Amino acid sequence: MAKICIVGAGSIGCYLGGRLLAAGADVTLVGRARIGDELRTHGLTLTDYRGGHWQVHAADVDYVTEPDVAATADLVLVTVKSAATASVADELKPLLRPGTVVVSFQNGLGNADVLRAALPQQTVLAGMVPFNVMQPGPGAFHQGTAGELEVAASPALGTFLDTFQRAGLPLVERADMASVQWAKLLLNLNNAINALANRPLKEELSQRAYRRCLALAQTEAMRLLVRAGIQPAKLTPVPPAWIPRLLATPDAIFTRLGGKMLAIDPLARSSMSDDLAAGRTTEVDWINGEVVRLADRLGQRAPVNAQLCALVHAAETAATRPNWSGNDLLAALRSAT
Repeated sequence: MAKICIVGAGSIGCYLGGRLLAAGADVTLVGRARIGDELRTHGLTLTDYRGGHWQVHAADVDYVTEPDVAATADLVLVTVKSAATASVADELKPLLRPGTVVVSFQNGLGNADVLRAALPQQTVLAGMVPFNVMQPGPGAFHQGTAGELEVAASPALGTFLDTFQRAGLPLVERADMASVQWAKLLLNLNNAINALANRPLKEELSQRAYRRCLALAQTEAMRLLVRAGIQPAKLTPVPPAWIPRLLATPDAIFTRLGGKMLAIDPLARSSMSDDLAAGRTTEVDWINGEVVRLADRLGQRAPVNAQLCALVHAAETAATRPNWSGNDLLAALRSAT
């Protein structure tokens, strides 16, 4: 049986690892001591927005705080925050066997490149987790939105495809992974808006003012992608170029048409919102900041996404977490253009 190691087992890592464990896979989780203590007491409870439920008893969860266990792994899933990618790559470099498959299941665009540069003897692949995972209680992880795992196509994945299929997490292989990552990033531009709104995703997206904020951010990004000759993949029933127009429609129209874009649990929030709630540094620089960096490379500006970065950074250090109304946030973004 293939050995799988998940490095950076927070919400995403514990959910993926838990689903794999529930299906009988050999999985070791590597992460913070706090989460390890929770799992040793409560085990893992996995649920999803469709009513799915899986349980892994505490005795069956192998959770450690040091990545040494990766030395015997056949597959390593990296799920750390983007800011930690370089340090994790340095930790893994002396441990991994040549040929070990490493998949970056992280936000942003360049994490697989960082890993690949540090791990030239391994097979490093970019991956994408399309769904949101929240932690409703100790040892409990809930998939709140829809989607399937996507990863750069490679013959090296063949050994592991059945394992993920049995877990109900099929790996969709893509030859156009860069386009997939940009498409995911366009959707993730809402993470900052959701974090600033401090509301569940479904409630936020039901209000036109917040959707118009996202439409501004996406329109700005799409304009830059066209200049750069980048065509984002179609991840929802609506093509990426059409989404900003759909977002800007009145609530009644969006409710009728937009509900097919993405199934969302009523309690789900963005990971960035969860980070602000927990007092953690967010990944805004690897999401909205990617648009700003693309603009810089093209000699252009991205004022909307730059403003979202600035507002989220201000929220990270604020004494009291802000709760932006849709109209106020829309006005703040428009004033930046």
